[in-house]
Amino acid sequence: MADVKLAVIYYSSTGTNYQMAKWAEEAGKEAGAEVRVVKAPELAPEAAIASNPAWKEHYEATKDVPEATSDDIEWADAIIFSMPTRFGNVPSQMKQYIDSQGGLWATGKTVNKAVSVMVSASNAHGGQEATALSFYTTMMHWGAIIVAPGYTDDSIPAAGGNPYGTSVTQGQDGKMVENVEPAVKHQVKRTVEVAAKLNA
Repeated sequence: MADVKLAVIYYSSTGTNYQMAKWAEEAGKEAGAEVRVVKAPELAPEAAIASNPAWKEHYEATKDVPEATSDDIEWADAIIFSMPTRFGNVPSQMKQYIDSQGGLWATGKTVNKAVSVMVSASNAHGGQEATALSFYTTMMHWGAIIVAPGYTDDSIPAAGGNPYGTSVTQGQDGKMVENVEPAVKHQVKRTVEVAAKLNA
C-alpha cells in the first residue's frame, strides 16, 4: 500500500480532533501510505478564540500545521476528515473549506477518492452520528467512495459503536471519555486498504 497517498484533513478548536488526526497519521504511515496532515482554516475572530483559554492554547500550539488547500484533495487517494459537531452538523470552518472545492468537483477530481469521517461532541448524543451522515451527503455529490467502519473490528463497539465513523465525547475536563485510539487506527487502515484496491 506504499502507493496510497492519504490526506488527514481536520478542524479542531481545543485539540480533540487534532489528537484524532495525529492517530490517523500514525495509522496511515503504519499501513504504508504517504501522509499529509492539514487543518481547515480558522474562521473565528481572534476575540472569540481569546475568550476561551483552551481554544487559545490549542490555536497557538498548532500554528505550524499547514492549512488545507484544494491541492491536498487532488493529491490524495484517501482522505480522513475529522471534526467536531456543531448542533448536529459540520462546523463552519470545515464547511467553508469543503464548499470552496467546487472547481475540483466540476472537473471530476473528487471522483473515487476513498473518504471516511471522524467526529466529536461534548456529550454522547450531541450530534455525532448526524454530523457524520450530513458530511457523507457531500461526499456522495463528490462521487467519492465512502469507507464507513461499520462493525468490521472489535475496537468499534469498544469505542462506542458508531458505524459511520469513529466518534468521541469530550468531557468537561477537556479529555476524551471513550478510548477511541484503536478504532481511529482501524478506520484509517481500512480506508487506506480500500484506496489501494481502487488504485489497483
